[in-house]
Amino acid sequence: MENGVDTESGSMMFSEEELREVSGLKIGEDFIEVTCGCTSHRYGDAVGKLRVFSNGDLEITCECTPGCNEEKLTPAAFEKHSGRETARKWKNNVWVIVNGEKVSLSKTALLKYYNQASKSSNGTQRSHNGRVCHRDEFVCCSRCNKERRFRLRTKEECRIHHDALADVNWKCSDLPYDRFVSPLPTMFLFDKLGLSCPSMLHITY
Repeated sequence: MENGVDTESGSMMFSEEELREVSGLKIGEDFIEVTCGCTSHRYGDAVGKLRVFSNGDLEITCECTPGCNEEKLTPAAFEKHSGRETARKWKNNVWVIVNGEKVSLSKTALLKYYNQASKSSNGTQRSHNGRVCHRDEFVCCSRCNKERRFRLRTKEECRIHHDALADVNWKCSDLPYDRFVSPLPTMFLFDKLGLSCPSMLHITY
């Protein structure tokens, strides 16, 4: 177990069929490594080594030029580094070589641990740049029964949301007005008409 996450031997991660004819295959203690790449119409192919870890992590060491020192890149960062024109679609743009042909990662079994980790991330997800971020969440006001959206971009915002979630008597006025976000455009109109929660009448929009 590593960092509280069960790890699996690289030799047990994928079946022989799943890795058949995949180029550059190497098997490590808790990962497998394969040759990968990303194609730019301007710069051509950028080639690298993709490591797939049993905890869902994906790391790419770029070998686009002999002097390139980029390593431990996320697929999204590698896609950007390669100069790919239609970035932010790394699952389709980053490829591996199977039986001599370029095959998108999304069409292989290599993402199964990544997908499993994403599903069990408990409210977090990875943005296009590969960083982990939180989804917005909602808490219902105990007075007006409207759902209020909490943006979870920073540790402070996450703490405010967690405190509100734990308070059964939470009301709209407990949320600082500069952090208040209505979930729907109609909520703003509703509030403009003076039909907002009584606990928020002191707030000026």
